[in-house]
This record gives sequence, structure tokens and C-alpha cells, in this order.
Amino acid sequence: MADVLPLVEARLRTALGEPDARAAVTFLGTDRIEVLRFQEGDVVRYATLGMSAQPMADPTAMLADPVKGPRAELVLSVRSGVADTDKVLRPLAVLAASPQVEGVVVAPGASLDVGEPLWPGASFTSVLVAEPGGLVEDLELDAPLDPVRFLPLLPMTPNEAAWKRVHGAQALQERWLTQGTDLRDPVRKSVALD
Repeated sequence: MADVLPLVEARLRTALGEPDARAAVTFLGTDRIEVLRFQEGDVVRYATLGMSAQPMADPTAMLADPVKGPRAELVLSVRSGVADTDKVLRPLAVLAASPQVEGVVVAPGASLDVGEPLWPGASFTSVLVAEPGGLVEDLELDAPLDPVRFLPLLPMTPNEAAWKRVHGAQALQERWLTQGTDLRDPVRKSVALD
């Protein structure tokens, strides 16, 4: 079975250019997770590398299938030079390790919470997982492997996360859209909620 990660890194480089920094984190009992940083104009993108090495398993399954199952990497885009967003590396690695550690399947519409600010001074402790395919195309793998999806992360304030739990991901995204929320602003305040 071919190693998936070189193919994933090649796809990220094709879509986002050359990374200008990378960091690696290893948690006890998990595979190594890297976070690559890509600078493009006034936007910095952080992409995980390592989450897709193994398929995500249904937490209710008796045994995890080593071949079949969804695979993903996470991508966060924020404006650069406004906040110390490079400190997001560890929280991103924690989120990318969550399928291995907690047995969760990360999919669009899900909320992921790290329980602390994503970077110093951030009003965000969680993210909304958005639909893939816009920034980085899915990476098709040889059958029977599922494709690797590159899932955008949208930072949420605690109020937005609570509102999303009640009203759903789509309603929150519509609220952001109708109020012209700049989701890449690392110092933005919570959107107005009813």
C-alpha cells in the first residue's frame, strides 16, 4: 500500500505553493502530525499533514478498517500580521490527531473544540468544519482507498459555537454571510446572534 502522505503534501504544494514553515507534533500513542504554513499575500494558511495517513473509523465499530474509511486533512486560513496566529500549530495538531485519539470522524458541519484560545488573545476556542473542494481539490487514491478531503476550518467564538449547536452549521454560515463576516480576521468579534 502506497504511503499517502507524500501524495497529500504534493497536492498541498500544487494548490498552495511552497510552505514557508513546518512544525511536527507527536502525541503519545498517535502518528506524527505536521502543520505546514503557506503565505499568500496577506493570508496565511495552515494545513495539517498526517491526519490522512489512516482512515477515520466509526467510533461504534468493533474494529477499525485499516484501508476503507474517510481520510482528511485540515486547512485554516487567516489574515497575517494581525495576531500571533503561528501559535495555532499545536491546537491544529490536536484537532488532526482527534480521529486517532478520540475515534471521531471529522466531517463537514462538525464542531471541533480545543478548550483554549486557538492563538494568544483569540476569541475562538473551536472551529466549524466547512465543505471541502474550494481551496484544495480532493486527492483521489487507488481503490479501495477513499479520497483525501481537505477540510477548511472556520474559527468560532464560544457564543457562535453554542448558537450553532442549537440552530445548525448551515444557519451559522448563513448568519456569517448575511452580516458580511470576514472569517479570516483573526481578531474578529462574534457575529450578532438573535
